[in-house]
Amino acid sequence: AWTGEIHGRVVCDVCGDSSLGPEDHVLEGAEVAVLCITKSGEVLNYQAFTDAKGIYTVAETMPESDRWDACLARPISSFHEQCTQLGEGSIGVKFSYNHPSGHSHTVRTFVYRPTSVPTYC
Repeated sequence: AWTGEIHGRVVCDVCGDSSLGPEDHVLEGAEVAVLCITKSGEVLNYQAFTDAKGIYTVAETMPESDRWDACLARPISSFHEQCTQLGEGSIGVKFSYNHPSGHSHTVRTFVYRPTSVPTYC
């Protein structure tokens, strides 16, 4: 059997400056969708929510012949009241999954921004 894992983070870019600083924070409960195509052509949809550290994880064990070939990860929503606008460049990430069994793929951080930037920024 083959086991694959995809994980990443979702963060609130409080100042909207596209750089993560001490004022920014992770988003717990943000929803992420991961769509994978297997080597046999089957399409698999996964739904994940971030934990208290802003990390989501998707993992599956399957026959080697059916393992993931390519995947698309995209953020769906943020349940944080002040941080719900998706940042530029965070609409989704496509990638080939060519890792051997037991290895994970880390997706770059998805960023949400507040509807209004705080005055201290």
